[in-house]
Parts: sequence; structure tokens; C-alpha cells
Amino acid sequence: MADRVGRGGGAARGAKPAGAAGTFTGAVKDSSGLYEVERRARHAERTGFRITELQIGPRQQVPWHYHTRIRDTFYVLEGRLRLFLRNPKAEVLLGPGETYVVRAGRPHLVTNGGDTSAVFLVLQGIGEYDYVSLVTPRKRGDPRRPPRAR
Repeated sequence: MADRVGRGGGAARGAKPAGAAGTFTGAVKDSSGLYEVERRARHAERTGFRITELQIGPRQQVPWHYHTRIRDTFYVLEGRLRLFLRNPKAEVLLGPGETYVVRAGRPHLVTNGGDTSAVFLVLQGIGEYDYVSLVTPRKRGDPRRPPRAR
């Protein structure tokens, strides 16, 4: 399936998730240990599908990775999200109410595309979840950056 970009109905600006259980403040480490986000909340999870809300600061990113069997659907609630993609190389900038689907197997890097925090949903499925990192874990203070998109 090809990647798709779309425009949704939009969410109320500043809207917070109903029942903020699972919502954290401060930097939150990803389960892979490769990156931090300002906030993470899991809204739904069942076999083969999950919905996660993430908030990333202006200097935060989700490093280069791909998923073997599932696609990521990004839906921006607040701020701007910038996606860098490979195979083929592309860059996508999303604002509130906009969506983009990254097909299974396509490497992508998720960054904040603005000067304020970005809040977005990631719908992942349908299939078995995996996170295949394309970044070698860095030692503290290592100035190397993630690999450049080809």
C-alpha cells in the first residue's frame, strides 16, 4: 500500500485526552530506550492495533526506524510534525488535523516541525508490532547525528 496524506476533521485546539490515565509529565523514555518524549499516553491497544498519543518538544525526535508488518498513521492534534522518509526519499510537514500514512517497511524519522511542542496520535496496525531501529545507540556526549536520509 502506498503512503497517503490527508486532512481530518481536526481536534479542538488544546484538547486533552478523556481519562488521562497513562499520561506522564516530564521526559519519558521510549520502551526501546532510544529516545525521549515530553509525554506519552496509550489510548487503545488490542491484538494487532494500538493508538498512542505523543508530545515532543521542539528539539525532540523519534529516530530513524521502520516497522516490518504494520503501518503508522500520524494525526496531528497541536503544533507541527515533520516526517523524513526513505525509499523513496521524501519530507512531509503536517499541521493540526492533517494525517499521513507510512507503509510497512518504509524507514522514517519523526521530528517536531515547529517552535512549540507537537502533539499527535500514532495509529499502528494492523499486525504484529515491531520497532526496527536504524540508529546505533549513542554513548552520552557522542555528537554523532542519526544517519542522513538517502
